[in-house]
Amino acid sequence: MKITHYLYNSFLIEWGDKKLCIDPGGLFMYYFRFTTLIPKSEWEDITHIFVTHGDPDHYWHADRIMKASGAPVIFNRSMVKGINGQNFMLGPRSKGLSFDTPVNHFHTLSVNEVITLDGMAISGIKASHGPLNLKIGPLRKTETPGPSERVGWGAIGFQISYQGKNLVNLGDTLLNLKEWADLKDVDVLMLPIGGRRNGNTMDEDEALEAVRLIKPKLAIPVHYNCPFLFSRKYNPARVNVFKDRVEKLGAKCTILEKGQAIGS
Repeated sequence: MKITHYLYNSFLIEWGDKKLCIDPGGLFMYYFRFTTLIPKSEWEDITHIFVTHGDPDHYWHADRIMKASGAPVIFNRSMVKGINGQNFMLGPRSKGLSFDTPVNHFHTLSVNEVITLDGMAISGIKASHGPLNLKIGPLRKTETPGPSERVGWGAIGFQISYQGKNLVNLGDTLLNLKEWADLKDVDVLMLPIGGRRNGNTMDEDEALEAVRLIKPKLAIPVHYNCPFLFSRKYNPARVNVFKDRVEKLGAKCTILEKGQAIGS
């Protein structure tokens, strides 16, 4: 298994005959308008697309990669609606909750549901996105996930089991110890740690509690020190401190910068 990280929660995972993409979002910083995180040169070879929720930094290019690769998208049931006999997914670049993007090749998942797809067992994991605090100059706005809000829409984590290994990606989530208690024998755990200032995900201490509970062989911290708008570190975290504390628990922790890869 080869894992390549592309900021936020964006990954390519080359695993046997599979090339999995997780959260094909975009980078929004300075004058760039959601430039792709995953290089376009990789798009055509992707075999499966996983989306943890509908925020632009996680979802912006999902339909484009689907078109380029022919790969199915796997996401929460709430990310797609049937309208007049046709399926539409939440528009990756549409404002609000607009289901206006046709989709035919997809698989939906609910929390605690397990599906089998192309030899993989895929489980839905509880994820709960926290409020998003936006600040542009003197302007401040807080968006709280809810039935009429786009932020955090469709939040779900994934456990993917294939070729005798288990990979868990929790997406953007707060701490859910009770719901994660049954996660066992996890080889790779990808989890957010950057919620200390903004509260939209777990912070380092909460993520450490998740590691202590799940006991993965390898932890990969995500969604911290994120570039966004005019900030280079929108979700600040002490990643090296987190790494040290994880390793004191007996697990391995790898910090991946943009474009860096690790074999597992």
